[in-house]
Amino acid sequence: MSEMTDAKRRLVERLKRVDAATAGELAHEFELTDTAVRQHLEQLQELGLVRRIEGSAQGRGRPAARWQLTTAASSMFPDRHVDLTIDLLDTIRTELGEEALERVLERRTRRQGEQLRAAVGSGSVAVRIRRLAEQRTAEGYVAEVIAADGEFLLVEHHCPICSAATACSALCKGELEAFQHALGDGVTVQREQHVLSGDQRCAYRITAA
Repeated sequence: MSEMTDAKRRLVERLKRVDAATAGELAHEFELTDTAVRQHLEQLQELGLVRRIEGSAQGRGRPAARWQLTTAASSMFPDRHVDLTIDLLDTIRTELGEEALERVLERRTRRQGEQLRAAVGSGSVAVRIRRLAEQRTAEGYVAEVIAADGEFLLVEHHCPICSAATACSALCKGELEAFQHALGDGVTVQREQHVLSGDQRCAYRITAA
């Protein structure tokens, strides 16, 4: 089986940040030859980490194939001790009941909001959102901010608590509330993409009043 080299890891990390990319686009990004990148991608395909998507025809010539990560690639990113988390959630629900679990999660949301607010600090909306993205990246979410037309899109390319959130969807609701608290009044946060809804990433549109 192919060795997971540093070059392959960088390709996987790049594909985590985009829906899909051609070998040519990746070669340009990393200043490699198309041939070298295709070889890496084919070896990653053998490992089950990427899949090839045939491009749609546009004009003359054969359309360039695009490459995308498979769900198996998630194993290369932090899982935040997922088994322990799920076990604890199930234990609270079983031993103390659903209402007790809701109270625990509400307290967690408040604490998370305060921690994020401290990390975000003061400054313009753009500065605060950038700090939020930096904090989320430090927590394993591979976050970035895209600014356009006076609005901001906070994109999280990886969800290290995905399995736990699948077992308890209230975790996602709590994170949305924590973002709102962290960024303060006069800022609206709306989730536009959601991993649990089948999207490849979570994305939040943030607007200032």
